[in-house]
Amino acid sequence: MSSSYQHYYNYLAEHVITPFYNVRLEGLQSLRLSSILKRKNPYLFKAKNIELAGDLIKSVVDAFLSSQEETIFGNLLEGFAIYVSNVLCGGFKSDLKSVDLEFQRDGVYYIVGIKSGTNWGNSDQVNRMRDNFKAARRILRGRGVTGKIVAVNGCIYGRDRNPLKTHVDRDKHYYKHAGQTFWHFISGDDNLYREIISPIDKEARLKDETFKRAYAAKVNEMTQDFTANFMTPENQIDWIKLIDYVSKRD
Repeated sequence: MSSSYQHYYNYLAEHVITPFYNVRLEGLQSLRLSSILKRKNPYLFKAKNIELAGDLIKSVVDAFLSSQEETIFGNLLEGFAIYVSNVLCGGFKSDLKSVDLEFQRDGVYYIVGIKSGTNWGNSDQVNRMRDNFKAARRILRGRGVTGKIVAVNGCIYGRDRNPLKTHVDRDKHYYKHAGQTFWHFISGDDNLYREIISPIDKEARLKDETFKRAYAAKVNEMTQDFTANFMTPENQIDWIKLIDYVSKRD
C-alpha cells in the first residue's frame, strides 16, 4: 500500500465503505415481509417458475438491496471525489443545481456534476443539466467569478471517447469525463482510478462477514413468515392467496 495514497485509503475506509455497509445493514434489518411483498409483482415470480419459498424470499431481498446500492455507493464516492479536489485545490461541495463540486485551477473555474456511470439519464435529464449549468454560470458571475467557467459531467466509472458536448448555446457546452479520465481530471493522477479498489477490497472483506450473517438471518426469518402465511397444506406456494394479498380490493 503506497504511503502517498494513505490519506485517500483512510477516507475510503471511514467515509465510503463503513457507511455503505452501515446503510445496507440498516435497510436489511428494517425489511418486513408484509410491506415489501405488496410492492412486488407476483406474476413475475410465477413466470420465473419460482416454487421454493426460500428462493422467492431471496429474490425479494436481493432486489431490495440492489435497488439501493448504486445510488448509495455513488453518493459516497461523489464525496470522495470532492474530498480529493478539496485536498489538492480547495474544491468544495456546491449548492447549485446539477453541480456537486466547484473548484478553481490554473485560472479556470470548474463546475462539476458527478454521476455514477455514463448512462445516467435520458435526453430530458441531460437537457435539464445543461440548463442548470447555464444558470450556474449566471449565478457565479453574480457572485464575482470573472474568469473562464467550464462545466463538467464527471462519471465515476466508464468511458467517453468524445468528451466535449456542444450546443447551439455556448453556455450549455460541457465536458463529459468518465472513469480514468474523470479521476485524472480531479486529481492529476492517472493511476488513482486503480488505487481506489485497494482499500475497498480490504474493508469490504472485514465488513462482509457481519453483513452475510445478518443477510442469512433476515432471509430465514422472512422465509418462515412466508411459509406460515402463503403456503398450502401441501407445502406449495399459495399463488392465489399471494395475488390477493398484493392486488385484491379492500
